[in-house]
Amino acid sequence: MNSRAKRAIVPLAGAVIASGVVGASLTTTAEAQAKPRTKTVTLAKSAAEATAIVKAWTPAKLKAAKSYTEELGVKGKLARSVRPAKADGPAGSVPPIGASSSGSAKNVNLPRTVGKVFFEIGGEQYWCSATSIQSKYRNLVATAGHCAYDTDTNTATKQFVFIPSYHQGKAPYGVYVGYKLNFHSDFDVFEDYDRDYAFINVYNGIKPNTGPTKDFRPVDVGRLGDNVGGQGFTWNRNPKSTYFTFGYPAGAHLDGDKPYSGNTMKWCYGTSSTMPAAPEFNVQEHLGFKCAFTPGASGGPWLYGYRNSTRVGYVGGVNSLVWDTDGNGRYDRVSSPYFDGETYSVYKAAANLWSPVYPGAKKAPVGSGPAHKG
Repeated sequence: MNSRAKRAIVPLAGAVIASGVVGASLTTTAEAQAKPRTKTVTLAKSAAEATAIVKAWTPAKLKAAKSYTEELGVKGKLARSVRPAKADGPAGSVPPIGASSSGSAKNVNLPRTVGKVFFEIGGEQYWCSATSIQSKYRNLVATAGHCAYDTDTNTATKQFVFIPSYHQGKAPYGVYVGYKLNFHSDFDVFEDYDRDYAFINVYNGIKPNTGPTKDFRPVDVGRLGDNVGGQGFTWNRNPKSTYFTFGYPAGAHLDGDKPYSGNTMKWCYGTSSTMPAAPEFNVQEHLGFKCAFTPGASGGPWLYGYRNSTRVGYVGGVNSLVWDTDGNGRYDRVSSPYFDGETYSVYKAAANLWSPVYPGAKKAPVGSGPAHKG
């Protein structure tokens, strides 16, 4: 067990579009004040390497992966933070793409953009939750920073893939290999979980490896955003805002109860408020709301303005920590870094990056692959 796991109190498996460029015509006070410190790391250097990664993630390997237990839990009474989250400029937003018409429903319609990210750390296979998010090249995934970068070894996770709409082992829209990892340098340098978010550019999707590995041939199913759409992005929102969060909880509560399998997507809904400091994770400015998610929900999006009829909203946070605030052995809150002008700067840098294509990969026949277009 690494040092971060040891010091965790409890472990938990978390604008304007102009001329096609995200944020091209908007300069906010927050952006002018913020000093962008985006760190970018290449995950898979070539299409050949990306193909090999999809080939390696066999159904058995996906099934054997564990929810990422390095995510973090905090136990303690709610208290006022000495430095609560607050806006560093006016609020802003980037609109979503690929809204679908789902009609009216009594239950919450789950977003097709949300799925699982699978990766390796120290030769072990893990997964977290994530979502497709709007970008110039329709190739971007949002998740928690600790689901893409290991601060103990100061290295990016390996074999990184995203499977949107993951359901009981199936990849209905293909497998998307990580190309570029973009995150705030404070997460790396200071292990600052007030910056626990990451935006990953991905290659086009490939049909999953479902047969003998030696027979695997890549079939290109197209861009992520074309296939499942992409959630919008928002920053500098009122700390008291209403969100839906989605993810794949899997682990047990502190009392041992294990209500979730991790095979299907779940959701919570609530109004956020500022959370107390968690010094062991350098947390001062998290927001949280009531939710009983357990390990596996890490990295799942907080969606502001989510509409049940279209299945899209605006990413205004990601699941980072879980909290047992009343000491009864049950997780009762999730928390996220506050998305401010610096978060927008990291997002904007990632949202304008291109991913390579698969030269020579077979194209999926019309009508045989994902059909949803944004």
